[in-house]
Amino acid sequence: MNTEQHILILGADGYLGWPTAMYFSKLGYQVTAVDNYFRRNACTELDVGMLYPIPTLIERAKIWHERTGREIKVVIGDLQDPELMRSFFDGRVQYQWAIDQSFTGVPGTVVHYAEQPSAPYSLLDYKHANFTLANNLLITNNLLFAIRDFNRATHIVHVGTMGEYGTPDIDIEEGWLEIEHKGRKDTFLFPRQASSLYHTTKIMDTDLMWFAVRTWGLKITDLMQGPVYGIKTDASNVDERLNTIFNYDEIFGTVINRFITQAIVGYPLTVYGKGGQTRGYININDTLQCIHKSTINPPSPGKLRIYNQIMETFSVNELAEKIQKVGKTLGYPVEIQRVDNPRKEAEEHYYNPTYQGLLELGVEPHYLTDKSLASMFKVVEMYKQNIRKDVIYKGMQW
Repeated sequence: MNTEQHILILGADGYLGWPTAMYFSKLGYQVTAVDNYFRRNACTELDVGMLYPIPTLIERAKIWHERTGREIKVVIGDLQDPELMRSFFDGRVQYQWAIDQSFTGVPGTVVHYAEQPSAPYSLLDYKHANFTLANNLLITNNLLFAIRDFNRATHIVHVGTMGEYGTPDIDIEEGWLEIEHKGRKDTFLFPRQASSLYHTTKIMDTDLMWFAVRTWGLKITDLMQGPVYGIKTDASNVDERLNTIFNYDEIFGTVINRFITQAIVGYPLTVYGKGGQTRGYININDTLQCIHKSTINPPSPGKLRIYNQIMETFSVNELAEKIQKVGKTLGYPVEIQRVDNPRKEAEEHYYNPTYQGLLELGVEPHYLTDKSLASMFKVVEMYKQNIRKDVIYKGMQW
């Protein structure tokens, strides 16, 4: 491993950002972590549940250093400010915490998580919609211009979403589709059909990056990720204070995490509508593998490479039944309750995505087994006293 490799992680305080920072630090990378605490502040604003309190990003970096001897430099700031973004490339960056305050150098890779990540949040009202649009698109645009102006060799690894594709009645390819029309052929971005404003911003991200690749010769990997589940990673095992943020509410909680939490406190699993909504899912540890494999296998300049970042597909009904089964073996009398679907989405549909690219790079999947579900039950059980039933489901509509 090249210990001089510098990786910049945008959105490093989030559900995926902090585990990614530790993962690369453990591998010997120089890591700079930046965040503006949006997720924490939004949880406070909306009074939604976090399973346990978590230290600040600066406190986490200090704990990590105490336990491992490794440094994660921290910057707290809003990346909608283009000058803050540019400071990571031109040497003006000011660290809020670092052992060595000197400029680490231009990052070889930027992992871009720094976006408002919730579909329900994006549709709460026009103010939250406006924030989602402005935040997500301005940060991506600021990043593209910073790399164009300072170091076009920097590789962007952007985490998109399988939700960009929607649920088309054809197989979903990995980002691209060859079209034959009136006797001629060409390759285009796979058609997108977002189901929320959040997902729409992700489509716009892809379009912005595709423009930057074609126009400025940048090299970008765009990962179409499905819903993530899990808490523990190898790095967080050194101290429970290093666990990632864990939401179980309908705004920021992902479905498997939510269902396990509901099962533990005797709250019926909230299956929306008919429960036939099928998506691709991925363990948090596999997200880390995918980011790493993408980082060490960059595309050539002028190429936008797209992978579908999932490991298996399930319907909501299948997930609820799996969690009910495991819960009952652990002594929880889990019930399933169907509620009117608060979302505008197809509840029964064809869904057959391709997702071989990351496996071919060497990612070794963690599948959703009874054993893996039981291990998650055990972790969530430790914090049972913190779970608030009143924030689990409020029926937010769109």
